[in-house]
Amino acid sequence: MVLPFDILEYHQRLQETKKSMEAKGIEVLLISNPANMNYLSGYDAWSFYVHQMLVIIIDEPQPLWIGRYQDANGARVTTWIYDENVIAYPDYYVHSEVYHPMDFISEILSQIGHGNRRVGVEMDQYYFTGMALERLKKGMPDAVFQDATLLVNRVRMIKSDQEIEYMKKAAKIADLAMQKGVESISPGVRECDTAAEIYYQMVKGTPEFGGEYPAIVPLLPTGDRTSIPHLTWSDRPFVEGNAVIIELAGCYKRYHVPLARTVTVGQPNEKLQVVAPVVLEGIQEVLYAAKPGVTCGELEEVWRKTIKKHGFEKEARLGYSVGLNYPPDWGEHTASIRKGDSTVLKPNMTFHLIPALWFDTDGIEISETFRITEEGSERFTTYPQELIIRDHMDLSGQIS
Repeated sequence: MVLPFDILEYHQRLQETKKSMEAKGIEVLLISNPANMNYLSGYDAWSFYVHQMLVIIIDEPQPLWIGRYQDANGARVTTWIYDENVIAYPDYYVHSEVYHPMDFISEILSQIGHGNRRVGVEMDQYYFTGMALERLKKGMPDAVFQDATLLVNRVRMIKSDQEIEYMKKAAKIADLAMQKGVESISPGVRECDTAAEIYYQMVKGTPEFGGEYPAIVPLLPTGDRTSIPHLTWSDRPFVEGNAVIIELAGCYKRYHVPLARTVTVGQPNEKLQVVAPVVLEGIQEVLYAAKPGVTCGELEEVWRKTIKKHGFEKEARLGYSVGLNYPPDWGEHTASIRKGDSTVLKPNMTFHLIPALWFDTDGIEISETFRITEEGSERFTTYPQELIIRDHMDLSGQIS
């Protein structure tokens, strides 16, 4: 077994989590968010479509992994925890109208003496349901339950040097995937063919290291659909005069570096020619302002004032904390670069800055993922920061 991080780093993460638990009066923490499970244990498998838990007990040195029987070997192989702390439930608990995995989990916790403790649960995340909470409460009637949705997420915000190195590798994959996607766009080529080129490169990675599946599929709104940011692709061909937004992420060891660019098939229309310099100016101003001690809200204010000079406003947030994750989202769900967010920037926090502007029938996205350094900020990717024009090309495929 080769863990992605030194075991001492996992122990440090566990101790930081327990400090947060203690501050909130939580004695037992039930983790169902697959990214948080990975962060604290190393567990990495596509098993999050069934109920599973990583259990952190405040006065126990080892977590418990509790999940489906056929996934137990995956927990033994990919985590640093002892084999005896891997506990599996039988398959009749899966998708049953009678049995529920939380019945099994509550019974285990009660048997080992934790049925009457203060229990933290990630109540507002994708893989924990209302039924799951009800069955836990029924199985442990003497326990006191409280919300702990973002407890581990907040511990994850400041990355270690090794995490930053993984994000740098993800950035190289993102650059290559964007290049492949852009090069594939021309009149008559289908959107799905471009998506395939992007996906191929994201998984292929580089000659030195491969890539992984991203938490979000490539987004590829085209033409008047560029006003709708979260559309994927169709089998329609690209048309001369249309714009295409590509948003993707390189992924390595589950760490993501998102990247977005806007491409025009032929010369851009007058509106894009006006808006693109505004967005680029805003990006530069925000990256210049990003440094330790500044708040996320103050970064948004820099952007807002910059684009307001040109007569533009943006309703959506400007960015968010990003890093380790699983589908359906690469964001960490903690800090957002938006008005009123008082999160103070610290070294090795990482953000996806997406100063996109969407209008009634079109839009533009040019994004960067950056980290806070000791004195300022730095981009992860190196892809040209510009509106990309796919016009006349020479035989080598380069834009002329």
